[in-house]
Amino acid sequence: MAHHILQHLPDEEDGATEASATDQICRAFNAAPVAMFIMDTARRLVHCNQAGERMIGPRGTASRTEISGSLRALTARDGPATAVISVADNRELQLTSAHIGDGWLISATDRCPSQADESIHQTARFDPLTGLPNRFQFRERLAEIATHARARKQSAALLYLDLDRFKQVNDTLGHPIGDALLCKVAERMQAALRPGDVIGRLGGDEFAVLCEFDNPEGLSIIGQRLIDLISRPYLVDGHLITVGASIGAALIPHDAEDPDRLAKYADLALYRAKADGRGIMRYYLPEMTERAQARRLLEFDLRKALALRQFYLDYQPQFDTELDRASGFEALVRWQHPERGLLSPTDFVPLAEETGLIVAIGEWVMRTAVAEASTWPQDVTIAVNVSPVQFRSGKLPDAVAAILAETGVAPHRLELEITEGVLLDDGETNRAILTRLHELGVKIVIDDFGTGYSSLAYLQTFPFDKIKIDQSFVRDMSSDSEAIVRAVVDLGASLGIRTIAEGVETQEEFDRLRAHGCNSIQGFLFGVPTTPQGAHAIMARQETPLRNKNSAHTPNGTSNDRPV
Repeated sequence: MAHHILQHLPDEEDGATEASATDQICRAFNAAPVAMFIMDTARRLVHCNQAGERMIGPRGTASRTEISGSLRALTARDGPATAVISVADNRELQLTSAHIGDGWLISATDRCPSQADESIHQTARFDPLTGLPNRFQFRERLAEIATHARARKQSAALLYLDLDRFKQVNDTLGHPIGDALLCKVAERMQAALRPGDVIGRLGGDEFAVLCEFDNPEGLSIIGQRLIDLISRPYLVDGHLITVGASIGAALIPHDAEDPDRLAKYADLALYRAKADGRGIMRYYLPEMTERAQARRLLEFDLRKALALRQFYLDYQPQFDTELDRASGFEALVRWQHPERGLLSPTDFVPLAEETGLIVAIGEWVMRTAVAEASTWPQDVTIAVNVSPVQFRSGKLPDAVAAILAETGVAPHRLELEITEGVLLDDGETNRAILTRLHELGVKIVIDDFGTGYSSLAYLQTFPFDKIKIDQSFVRDMSSDSEAIVRAVVDLGASLGIRTIAEGVETQEEFDRLRAHGCNSIQGFLFGVPTTPQGAHAIMARQETPLRNKNSAHTPNGTSNDRPV
């Protein structure tokens, strides 16, 4: 060893001095606090000092094989070189090599991270808003707990939690209030859990929890405690806010041990909790995977149907109670599936909205319906339903303007039916889009009126042209429902807004609605959804009074199609 080092020392005049210098260098080499290694010409590790021995010994932070491999790679370079390697306990070593005659001398020091490095490390592993482990770190902990649960034969659970109604908080009160609310939610979740449980924020209003449990009842108690605590009101910057929570649970190792599969299963269970009404916890079941696979297949078919034009439109008449004639039609999309047969909108529209395909489908519906209306009398309107997702795309006004220009249909003949979801979803932006549509001259109809919790407020924020009374009030013409219908009709009349009732199926319902002053009706009593040819036939019979047509349109079902 000393021979290699002394080759780079000045020659001494006598051997005693050289021997003394050699001993000093050897002692200094062995006693140096920095780990040092010597490689021979064959790039083999031939010697190391005491610090090096401690590093690669039985209890060291790196193995001899690990160090040797790194040293060989480092000494393969020409001239001095530096490299950083990771070893046990998340430590990093900085290696520096120098050529010494027929070998190499390499030093290894712990790399002390700077404050900037610590900041980057913190940002990479922790959520900057709540301080909780982020998605990356949480997945690491999930892998660890899954391994330990199998080794110890213990049960653990992965809970995926999503806040209900949180988006409305952001839309109505702003993102700073939403961020403050998320911090309070995180605090409550930490208070509800045990010291050994792990909580993380995956992003947005999505959280995850890892916890061990002895029996299913104990886990259900944990889930319900989380739901109850999160659902209590919050006071944030002077605002009293109430949100809810839905939870999906996957069990370890019962459902799976692989972290990715566990995450998938917990997400499927969360999806079911939301579908079943929210504010509840649902456990993963194998049939959820089957249902998800069926959903993916339906999505594939839906994309193919759009490309192959497997959709078509039916038209349901809307009758004017004062003129006793069809004043317009509502376009209803249908899907003729090659294997499943005829599908109504309720079978595929929710999926189309989730996947964003509703934007393309909705534009096709509008273009097809308006083109058909161009062949009708000039005083007959066409109503088309518009999804909140179409508003999010931001392309709706331009699409409407282009379709009207292509078909030559007067703008006032096109009625766009929207639900409260349009105004709840990014309300300010969507109101601006509604204003642009109104400026084009099209009519705006608020659909399913009365089923939301703030419909009256909407009538103050935007000049709607028509109110569509939901069929649930028409079907149950009890004293309460009839009073609501009468109030809506009177309200519309006072504001100069026309009203139309959907789902009319009996003569009694029609008589009461007309007596209350409802302007139009729609339902199976006077017209089932029909083909374009059927719509032309109805318009050709306009000279026949409405009340004399009842026998020709016996109700044969319920008007519960959810149109596009």
